[in-house]
Amino acid sequence: MHVRNVRSSDYDQLAPLINEWWGGRQMSDLLPKLFFDHFQPTSFVIEKENNIIGFLIGFLSQSNLKEAYIHFVGVHPEFRQHNVGSSLYERFFKAVTFENRDTVRAVTSPVNKASIAYHTKMGFEIVKGDRLVDRVPVHSNYDGEGKDRVLFVKKLRDE
Repeated sequence: MHVRNVRSSDYDQLAPLINEWWGGRQMSDLLPKLFFDHFQPTSFVIEKENNIIGFLIGFLSQSNLKEAYIHFVGVHPEFRQHNVGSSLYERFFKAVTFENRDTVRAVTSPVNKASIAYHTKMGFEIVKGDRLVDRVPVHSNYDGEGKDRVLFVKKLRDE
């Protein structure tokens, strides 16, 4: 397996796969091509035999100069449990640390139990919300009316 930075052309390969990798959920609208064009230094793909089997789209915060954000991560279903995701996260952590960022944030939906479990396994803490859903702190209406979200934070260095 080989990890490298994303290229604009990766979008053409990944766009048709995103909904499939999410079991038919409509997720592709959350990942427009602009991420592949403008966030290459902090976004990565992992390939096996020249096929993309995972990707991570992340960027440096423009508002909080010590923070970075993981926007979207996907791993081909046949390669889950093969350290593809953790390899991508570790590459991202290394890249943003090089840019003097010490905090990484991420967001997911409360129904995405796999994402919640994965982020906590990767050392993220759940940011206290305004209510609990299935014992998970949630930020009500974070992305608009009825769009509750779970927020994560991970410190890369001790302060």
